[in-house]
Amino acid sequence: MLAIKLDKNANDLLEEGMEYILDKYNINYHIVFCPKYRHHIFKDKLESELLSCFKEICSKYGYELIEQEIMPDHAHLFISAPPTVAPVDIVRKLKNISANYIFKTFPNLKKTKFLGSGLWSRGYYVGTAGSVSSETIQKYIQKQKNI
Repeated sequence: MLAIKLDKNANDLLEEGMEYILDKYNINYHIVFCPKYRHHIFKDKLESELLSCFKEICSKYGYELIEQEIMPDHAHLFISAPPTVAPVDIVRKLKNISANYIFKTFPNLKKTKFLGSGLWSRGYYVGTAGSVSSETIQKYIQKQKNI
């Protein structure tokens, strides 16, 4: 076990404006995933419901939804999450919960477009804000519909 010796106690550090080392993080993920068969379905009411759904999921699980954009055939999310949460778990929650919600809200969608299968394709993209700044990713997502 690694032990760190501090000259001051934790209360003194907090009073000076510092926080515990493990309480601060800056882990931002750019996540992209698509519906099965790359159907162009995310428009109008379905798009707005999906936006709301992702906001709710992030709020419930303690993720910060920095930016999001729903394109007709894919979703972009820029999310900050604690280091204790693996990116695959974030994607799994987002895809599973949103698929259940969308199919309950739009029951004909499963019958007409997905023939009994799931909403999302198996794959996804996840990248961290490292060599590309967070601001660049946010601008990229914001401009998606203007391309």
